[in-house]
Amino acid sequence: MTTWTRKALLLTVSAAAAAGTLTAVGAPVAHSRPAGPATAPLSWGPCAPVPGTTVPAGQQCATIRVPLDHRAPGGRTVDLAVTRLRTDRPEARRGTLLVLAGGPGGSGVQRVAQKGEALRAATEGAYDLVSLDPRGVGGSTRAGCGIPEADRHLVTLRAYPAADGSITENTARARRTAEACARDGGPVVRSFSTRNQARDIDRLRAALGERKLSVWGHSYGSYAAAVYAQEHPERVDRLVLDSTGDPDPARVAHGWMTNVGPAVALRFPDFAAWAADPAREAEGLRLARRAEDVQPLFLALARELDRAPKESATPGVPLTGNRLRQALHGSLNSDAAFAPLARLIRSAQDPAGRPVLPPELAGALPDEDASLTMAVICNDVRWPGPDSGYARRVAADRARYPLTAGMPANISACAFWKYDQEPRPTRITDEGPSNVLMIQSLRDPATPLAGARKMRAALGERARMVTVERGGHGMYLGNGNACGDRTVSDFLVTGKRPARDAHCPN
Repeated sequence: MTTWTRKALLLTVSAAAAAGTLTAVGAPVAHSRPAGPATAPLSWGPCAPVPGTTVPAGQQCATIRVPLDHRAPGGRTVDLAVTRLRTDRPEARRGTLLVLAGGPGGSGVQRVAQKGEALRAATEGAYDLVSLDPRGVGGSTRAGCGIPEADRHLVTLRAYPAADGSITENTARARRTAEACARDGGPVVRSFSTRNQARDIDRLRAALGERKLSVWGHSYGSYAAAVYAQEHPERVDRLVLDSTGDPDPARVAHGWMTNVGPAVALRFPDFAAWAADPAREAEGLRLARRAEDVQPLFLALARELDRAPKESATPGVPLTGNRLRQALHGSLNSDAAFAPLARLIRSAQDPAGRPVLPPELAGALPDEDASLTMAVICNDVRWPGPDSGYARRVAADRARYPLTAGMPANISACAFWKYDQEPRPTRITDEGPSNVLMIQSLRDPATPLAGARKMRAALGERARMVTVERGGHGMYLGNGNACGDRTVSDFLVTGKRPARDAHCPN
């Protein structure tokens, strides 16, 4: 038992005994007693339509106003879009479950629309489901830096090197972006950070009238959830961290990016085996006779597109080698994306083909989205400066992990970022209640197992980790593993975790 846990237990028992409210272990716990500063109650109403998603019946939306700077609570404010889907079994309700989307840049309102019905069923109506669009996202207060359109494509924001491996253009773009955000981003862009998201979450908790929240965080959302639980351990009931990155406070997002090269290399054989399977023959999607031939084929095609980009179905946006590489990275998140990736490759090989680009690659991101994505990762932690050897690191990464061509080690706007104050990332520690369950695939292309193990080590006895025998990113209710889903659902409903770290076969 950690020092925090012993102190908290003694304080809780003493206070409860004095008040005459001591409850037997295992009895239901009331979480609807507000803690912290008073916050105005929320005014709920219908949600706006979510493109491409059927909003569950009964999902409601509201707006909460929070301080732009939590150190100056009486000053300027920003608005956050929030949502809830109440339990359909009120008699089974035990509290509120906060759903945190990935990103940075994922919309919690959309995530509840997409996952709400499945989550409500999996947790047997034990929770009202709530989420928010973090500041800068979706229906919340947004702000941009005025980043030029050419710099707002995913393959420029992700900083893929030039075809010859040089980073001269990347360096100029990174400087340009950082200067634009320093000049035109304003205080709202400077407020985009994980620590502010944690502070905003606590305002939402108070507005909901809850003493504690349970939390399910996915991808970047799992890091935001871990930060909230570290900052407010007494306000978290049950915590699920799904597909988690390395929490090293000296690196954070910079470390997440450098992990991508080995993560993609570890996941690619799953796609190669699928693409060489004779079952693909009838679909016209078999790329090679042997799995070991798929990677050379892919790399040769990417090099060919480096030399001669191919006109795509999107006018003015050709399929380049780097767009193909980024399509690969995105497609490795789920086996369900293997077929569209194979079709893209087949179309690129066809002299008469006009490849259909994935939507995220078919145009530039809106300025507000591009600015938010850069600002969060830059504001969270100081990155290595521009003279710290990026070209050398890119060359080494490019040689070792050719599928990502040096992108994970490349320079970004964060190398030139201007700070109002020195970033202070939260250190995740084992000081806190033992109420964390992690779930992680063995071959995650975005948040690899090696990084998740560092989060697990940082949490110590606070956590148990369940690994899932498959590849992909986002395990709970996401990649079809019944054992993993059941383990998480049981924890959320009953509070029971495996006695030790566990493994789910495929």
